[in-house]
Amino acid sequence: MNLTELSEQDIASLADALSQHPHYRVLRRLIPRHSFVPSVPGQVLHKAVVLDTETTGLSAQDDQVIELGMIAFEFDPVAGTIHRVLEVFDELEDPGRPIPPETTQVHHITDEMVRGKRIDDTQVEKIIADASVIIAHNAAFDRPFVENRWPGFENKQWVCSIKDIDWKSEGVGSAKLEYLLQTQGMFYEAHRAETDCWALLELLNAQLPQSQQPALLKLLESLNQPQVRLYATGSPFDSKDLLKARGYRWAPEIKCWHRQLGGDKALQEELSWLKNKVYQGKRATVDIETLGGLVRHSARQGHKTTQAL
Repeated sequence: MNLTELSEQDIASLADALSQHPHYRVLRRLIPRHSFVPSVPGQVLHKAVVLDTETTGLSAQDDQVIELGMIAFEFDPVAGTIHRVLEVFDELEDPGRPIPPETTQVHHITDEMVRGKRIDDTQVEKIIADASVIIAHNAAFDRPFVENRWPGFENKQWVCSIKDIDWKSEGVGSAKLEYLLQTQGMFYEAHRAETDCWALLELLNAQLPQSQQPALLKLLESLNQPQVRLYATGSPFDSKDLLKARGYRWAPEIKCWHRQLGGDKALQEELSWLKNKVYQGKRATVDIETLGGLVRHSARQGHKTTQAL
């Protein structure tokens, strides 16, 4: 059978039939949509923005944004349902220096594509001005970059679709956006800002497999849950592999291992683990940094306290 001779309807029918067979899974190309759930009279809707950046490198201090993509949409803050897209934004910017070849290999943005271009600052600030929340896939990367460039992002609540959903407990083996969308039966060409935004918006509309609630609602709920960053200050050198395996990350500027946690129960369990496994029951103190949505996933610090174990 020559597929080029079949109509789109015939191919769709074949895909439907194949997807019903237990030995096969069918992936369909992501087609951006502007409408999701119809709203009803009197329903209170808020505005959110999904965001993605492409940059000249990995350092928010030394590198620059060369593409900013945003999709503003309406959502129900109680049900976590997405209703309609309000605005789509995607612009390139000339960094004033050559884009490193290794980063061009990732996002395929060349010097010729950005030459002489600049992102409209006024439009960016206008789009986010009345947004209740900013959502990014790996917000810890995007947030410092955009805050350096557009100060209005500092005063917004942020959530991260990698960190603020426990994908492991949802039975999902990877938090990569491409993989997560494949679990929803879709594929797309990744690593351009607007395209990644459409993929994230579709993911936010998906039902989580274990908790059986929209991914967006799970993220919104995380804003009401206290989050902290726990610093294993003065931890023994020979505990580094143990800490790394536990999910701690090394902060070279302060020479300390740290881990982000959600909720008081998780914090108390982690304090007990540190006392018994890392400090071996010896007297020790750790630092606890409280993270609200205004500083979460940013390079800025929250409120720090010291606690004895």
